[in-house]
Amino acid sequence: MSVTTAKLASMKAAGEQIVMVTAYDFPSARAAEKAGVDMVLVGDSGANVVLGYDTTAEVSMDEMLTMAAAARRGTKTAFLVCDVPFGSTEVSDEQAVETAVRFVKEAGADAVKLEGGNPRRLSRIRAIVDAGIPVVAHVGLTPQTAVALGGMRAQGRTAETASRFVREMFAVQEAGAFCVVVEAVPADVVQLVLEHMQIPVIGIGAGAAHGQVLVQHDLLGITEGPMASFVKSYARLNEAFAEGIGAYADEVRSGVFPAGEHCYKSKPEALEAARAEVNQLSS
Repeated sequence: MSVTTAKLASMKAAGEQIVMVTAYDFPSARAAEKAGVDMVLVGDSGANVVLGYDTTAEVSMDEMLTMAAAARRGTKTAFLVCDVPFGSTEVSDEQAVETAVRFVKEAGADAVKLEGGNPRRLSRIRAIVDAGIPVVAHVGLTPQTAVALGGMRAQGRTAETASRFVREMFAVQEAGAFCVVVEAVPADVVQLVLEHMQIPVIGIGAGAAHGQVLVQHDLLGITEGPMASFVKSYARLNEAFAEGIGAYADEVRSGVFPAGEHCYKSKPEALEAARAEVNQLSS
């Protein structure tokens, strides 16, 4: 049975942890589906881990839609949430609704995710919800606008940012978001708000919440370079990928691959016909 907003709400009410993971294409979505996760997020983090951009702000609408549609084809029961890319909702409520509609119609999204909780973002949430599309809010560290926050750093560690975080949590709930992702906020600050939230809170670097989300490439050990302290890797696939490709390269260079079992066999008459053609054309 497919996961719905009602199912997620009932999981929160029952104290069941919600599992969310990112996916950006068919195979990664299939892996998440087979693992039985509750929510799949087509995050704009795909800009970094899949497309090689330096920041999430660089990914385009078409690129996000392509990744989202591929993930949808690999996801049958998990609830599919899609990040809206930077620049696709900033102009107006109307633009935000048009963007959300495209993700539902062209990619099969169950919901869209918007970063931020300032008055302008709250207006976007309300407009999209009024259009009948569920919204996941995202507060705390918001990568799309990290420059305005002083860089990719934890929020809620000063009196000013902790107060803003609390205000935004209550505000996005009031605006109609059915769920909220909290990124890089001290766990004790999050706990102060958690009991007052009527909607599920999904944490990433935010301590215990109603659920957790991680980037699939991070948790599988595919991402290269330093990672955030809140990431836990459950596999080391980057090394396995390199080892597998390296073994293949060695066998090709040494003539071991392809061996006989990797080759098609011809029928005698086909071989004779080919030999006759070669003899005729070569003479």
